[in-house]
Amino acid sequence: MLLNEHKSKILFKKAGVPTPEGIAVLPGEEDNFKPDFPLPWFLKSQVLTGGRGKAGGILRIDSAEDFPATARTLFALNIKGHSVPFIRVEPGAEIAREFYISLTVSREHKCILLTVGREGGVEIENLGADNLLVQKIKLPGGLAPHQIRAAFFHLGLKKEQLKDFAALLTSLFTGMLNNGLLMAEINPLIITPENQFIALDGKVEIDDNHADIDPEMEAYYQREHATPEENEARDAGLSFVKLPGWVGLMVNGAGLAMATMDLLNFSKLPASNFLDLGGAADQKRMKTALELLFGDNQVKAIFINLFGGILSCEKVALAMKGALKGNAPKKPIVARMSGKDAKSGLEILKSLNVDGLHMAGDMKEAIDILTTLKPADVQVIDFPAPMDCPAGQTPKPVSYTNDAVFGIDKDTPILVQGITGREGQLHTRLMQEYGANVVAGVTPFKGGQEVLGVPVYNSIAEAKRSHEIGASIIFVPPKMAADAVYEAASNDIPWAICITEGIVQHDMLSTFEQIKDSRTRVVGPNTPGIIVPGKTKIGILPTTPFIPGPVAVLSRSGTLTYEVADRLTSAGIGQSLCVGIGGDPFIGVNFVDMFEMIRNHDKTKAVVVLGEIGGQAEENLAEYVIKSGFDKPVISFIAGQTAPPGKRLGHAGAILEKGGGIKSKLETMSKAGFAICPSLEAVAKMTAKALK
Repeated sequence: MLLNEHKSKILFKKAGVPTPEGIAVLPGEEDNFKPDFPLPWFLKSQVLTGGRGKAGGILRIDSAEDFPATARTLFALNIKGHSVPFIRVEPGAEIAREFYISLTVSREHKCILLTVGREGGVEIENLGADNLLVQKIKLPGGLAPHQIRAAFFHLGLKKEQLKDFAALLTSLFTGMLNNGLLMAEINPLIITPENQFIALDGKVEIDDNHADIDPEMEAYYQREHATPEENEARDAGLSFVKLPGWVGLMVNGAGLAMATMDLLNFSKLPASNFLDLGGAADQKRMKTALELLFGDNQVKAIFINLFGGILSCEKVALAMKGALKGNAPKKPIVARMSGKDAKSGLEILKSLNVDGLHMAGDMKEAIDILTTLKPADVQVIDFPAPMDCPAGQTPKPVSYTNDAVFGIDKDTPILVQGITGREGQLHTRLMQEYGANVVAGVTPFKGGQEVLGVPVYNSIAEAKRSHEIGASIIFVPPKMAADAVYEAASNDIPWAICITEGIVQHDMLSTFEQIKDSRTRVVGPNTPGIIVPGKTKIGILPTTPFIPGPVAVLSRSGTLTYEVADRLTSAGIGQSLCVGIGGDPFIGVNFVDMFEMIRNHDKTKAVVVLGEIGGQAEENLAEYVIKSGFDKPVISFIAGQTAPPGKRLGHAGAILEKGGGIKSKLETMSKAGFAICPSLEAVAKMTAKALK
């Protein structure tokens, strides 16, 4: 959740960071504006984009009579495609010096970075390396006094200013932790002639996971910066982003949603939105999703693309039936279902017998149908063609020496943390049905109970007195899940698989720092888990897509894991193991770790890597393959190639974030010899070719 300047300064003030007085003024209020503070006034457009100053979005006035006309000028602006919903008005401040300060959660460095600059301004990232000092703050340790002093001396402040500077920086850091911030930027931080520090401008980003846990954070959400559709979807718990195309998109799972968006865009059928139903596509959500797309004049047809895993296609079809109430859809719908209960789901839709509802057997057929529905007058949006595999690439000769699958097999004793909860019980039963050896469960204050024939203990330490534990799987709510990972590692459990999604990033940073010397291998968080087909599963993966075979599937996305495994299985290609490494910014075991484990595994002849835009995971893997001489063929697919640029803005991102985007990611992978698949359909074909 990226905040505008006004909301950022409200949060700063709450945290004890000195900010100038400021008042929000909405369109229509400009004629009656009479603040208590003196002239001159600065009128500042509130938009979620940079460059507002250069665009004329910040204006000074020296007479109150000029306010109405100046305000109306700002309200009429369009800044990089953003309208101005309101302005913030502040009194002028005398500036003796100005600086730059930011605290940013760094995915690359796995810590919080404190950055200070001797100069602030609109192009802080271009002022040279000497201007900036960047220090790493590890959690849970926090901001150290020596780091405050280092920042103080770098800025060349006076001795008598240390106390106030330390108080400001401490307040900013404490406010970051208390409010789950991913970024807190002050640019510029000024010193007045009276030696007062003031945050003259500010930008804040709140971790969505923290906002979900803490109801007070809802006060910072800014509906005025989102479209009506985005606000309606948010209220319904749907993940929705508006896009410029004409095909309405409805998918379960972010990875599959991104892959489907790419497929539409590359097929010259541009998507009008990104909509992830998630795993709870009940009738209420389905009704909301359909109403959103039916009510959007930009949408001319709708593509529903589902792979049933935990989500049942039959239940989605019943929800859709209820939402349509026996009527034909207001716009043509193309539905493709695969996986769990797909056959019965499609039969339910077919039985509706209404016009405008088309069933597709696979994605290719869905694209063919959508092509026939393409209006003649829609806007043409060109996307670069997807990168294909390197020309002439052939698998390298390989040698194998080991038949162990990194210590997990059908006999691995499994402990379930959170076994008495609804999800814990459901997936314990499903794991047992697959043959997994679940020996114990843990839920505080529920010790002495039994669930599905499994004894329950109050703690892992208690469970270990009676059982050998080879792996723990975690079904614990987000607020407590990081500590559950810490508990598993503190008890030297060899594997900890954290299914929980929505964990605050600060919490995982702290946990990973605390367990960095542990022998526990953490998978996740936000992972579907691990499956060794035909032997065991430790996770929530549906079992029907998987059969034993020679290909390891490693993925950042749950739904893509199921989708690709199903395609491999349909092509007669089984899997030696499948691991979802987790979709969060901070995870335990990564692609490189998994490659190191399977490089000498005899039964793994090839590896399929399912990646996503963002982060450096795939680039790091490519560098590892080159340096280590990893000699098994690697088939890869990256979802989200046509996604719009991320919403994280601000100088902190420009200074600290690395990576050249999707093009750089694919080029790096190509140099490592990866067979890059331009579509999901190509994955099984390229894998079969690699195995010959």
